[in-house]
Amino acid sequence: MKSLVSGLLLALCSSLSFSVSAKDTVKIAYIGPLTGGVSANGIGGRNSADLAVRLKNQDPNAKYKYELVSADDECKPNVGVQVATKIASDSSIIAGVTHYCSAVAMSTVDVYHKFGLPVMVWGAVLPEITYGNDYKEIHRVNGTMINQNEVAAKFLTGLGYKKWVIIHDTTDYGKGHNKYFTQFLTKNGGQILGTFGVTADQQDFTAELTKVKELKPEVVYFGGLTPIGIRIRTQMDRLGIKAVFEGTSGIKSDAYIEGLGKLSEGSLSFIEGAPWEKLPGGLEFIAKYSQQKYPDAPEAYGPFAYTAANLIMAAIEKAGPNRKKVMDVLNNTQNVETIIGTVSFDDHRQNIVPLISKYVAQDGKWVLWEDSLYAKKQRKLGQ
Repeated sequence: MKSLVSGLLLALCSSLSFSVSAKDTVKIAYIGPLTGGVSANGIGGRNSADLAVRLKNQDPNAKYKYELVSADDECKPNVGVQVATKIASDSSIIAGVTHYCSAVAMSTVDVYHKFGLPVMVWGAVLPEITYGNDYKEIHRVNGTMINQNEVAAKFLTGLGYKKWVIIHDTTDYGKGHNKYFTQFLTKNGGQILGTFGVTADQQDFTAELTKVKELKPEVVYFGGLTPIGIRIRTQMDRLGIKAVFEGTSGIKSDAYIEGLGKLSEGSLSFIEGAPWEKLPGGLEFIAKYSQQKYPDAPEAYGPFAYTAANLIMAAIEKAGPNRKKVMDVLNNTQNVETIIGTVSFDDHRQNIVPLISKYVAQDGKWVLWEDSLYAKKQRKLGQ
């Protein structure tokens, strides 16, 4: 009799346990470049979004269990459209954490609008992604290249540099950087000796760099991504071009330093937000990221992907797994505290990120300018 009662009690407890712990599964998407030249950034972003999902699924107070559906856009607009269409047409996916590459993000906004899929861009910086349309589905948690280039131009002219050559890729991303940097550099008194557009798959820059050498710039500004940046910087060295190499957020990756080795020394990069170690929840983020033993680093935009995933899941918790309702919640995001700081969207669902961090490659790693030996030397010169 005792064993029968014990068995019944065990069965009842098991049943109760199942009813309490069982949750509906909600799918959210992650899209980024998981292969190709900038895959380090895409993988870091995916891991960071995955971390957010894992931690949410450990929360006993969460209403739902979450599943991350990852897709590779290869940093190619045509592939991005195909992937976005597949994701957006899947009604089981409620929202998406989308895109590192600006050209891809620009090519997919119409797709998300057509299917009514709310997405949050986590890395692409071209302003037109949010400001070039009024699609309520499109949100962005990171800042834009406008802020980056304004700070970059003011900072370097403030250091006393006067003569630039601009090299940019001919995608919307590269052309956008050229536009805004030119605007702000001219405003701050810098002189542009020449501007050169190069294709994203170009391997040999001898013709352009030979002309650059003749112009004798103090700084070479590069508007493009890591793979081309590595090739240009390498070929600059072969031709004996001694100018400072100034890149955008597009080269702020461990892959840039690994690809160049000692040649990366002194390269500059500007990126929105604070360094992860100085973010409000940066140390906790890195600690939890490390606990998961991901084989790859989160990279510069990992905290933004993590934040985007958390904002999306918070909206689902509040509104339920309904695209329209989730979109409405996201559209009204104001003064939300996250690991990247306070997130507030303007009328184009663009997060207002006032801080731009300045980085320099020093001794095989990216170092915040203010903490670098370069800054220390500059301070001594200014005394």
